[in-house]
Amino acid sequence: MRAAILHAVGNDKLDIRDDVTLAPVGPADVRVRIRATGVCHSDLSAMTGVLPQPVPLILGHEGAGEVVEVGEHVTSVKPGDHVVISWRPACQECELCVGGQPFLCMKYVIESFSKGNFRLGDGTTVFGMAGCGTWAEEIVVPWQGAIKIDEDVSWEAAALIGCGITTGVGAALNTAKVRPGSTVAVVGCGGVGLSVIQGARVSGARTILAVDPLESKHELARKVGATHAVTPDQAADALNELTGGGGFDYAFEVVGKSATIQNTWKLARQGGDVIIVGAGAMDDMVSISAFSLLFEGKNLLSSLYGEADVRHDFPYFAKLHKTGLLDLESMISARIRLTDLNDAVAALKGGEVLRQIVLMD
Repeated sequence: MRAAILHAVGNDKLDIRDDVTLAPVGPADVRVRIRATGVCHSDLSAMTGVLPQPVPLILGHEGAGEVVEVGEHVTSVKPGDHVVISWRPACQECELCVGGQPFLCMKYVIESFSKGNFRLGDGTTVFGMAGCGTWAEEIVVPWQGAIKIDEDVSWEAAALIGCGITTGVGAALNTAKVRPGSTVAVVGCGGVGLSVIQGARVSGARTILAVDPLESKHELARKVGATHAVTPDQAADALNELTGGGGFDYAFEVVGKSATIQNTWKLARQGGDVIIVGAGAMDDMVSISAFSLLFEGKNLLSSLYGEADVRHDFPYFAKLHKTGLLDLESMISARIRLTDLNDAVAALKGGEVLRQIVLMD
């Protein structure tokens, strides 16, 4: 089968080849034929080493497809089912899972660094990003990583739910629990940032400020729910105008940089919530004064994968989309083929595109 392979961290080009095979399906595994997969900024971060991954690596973690084979112990799905891939499958047995934080479960994350489910023609083991590797025509994942959804959800929409939508909408609904009538600022208007905006809109926020240096993204931010859109150098004036100088109830950072985290901190009101959604580098340190941490009363929160329980949230977000409450079509910049992935990565680096969706033949 075909797949796009990164041979070394730092490489600019992917090796798109057709001699890739899958490891056998284990008793608790599911084999999925990928129908659509997104080109996410996290894939670029894996290529550059910001998000550490083993190599050689098949990138891709935001995907959806059709079940073609299940292990003998799998009862959650069957061949023919439509599924969304979860890049953070929860074992459903550890303290984190049973305690209501399945998005923090590390069982399969740890396994993915030592277990490669792909092989090249010469027998070389190849890993899948986050244990997935959706930039391949087929993948094998634990049954917990294949979540069934309704068949009338398009493959493109289902793929977006696998990462960007769940991460962003979940940050607003699950982590921040945005209240109706509240004020929200979202710093970074890529695919995940736009999803945060949509989550804030669904929650009933009265004011949603989108902050992004690229003015080309402002119109789309407004289309999906932002009431106002500004560049970073205009954010302080917008704060004064929209909140009377008090600051926003919720401020979301969706970039993953220490500088933007510190700027986002300044946008929140006293006692407000600052929610970190962007995935940053391990050596990028954030500096906030101890005095400010205590006396401003702000809450610094992280939102990994939208704090989702994907068993509930994937089908729920699909229903919101089907009823028109989540606009997923507007977030797709282009529909491409697997052979276009090098061009897609280059476009992603440019910063102008949102989500490019790879449609498998």
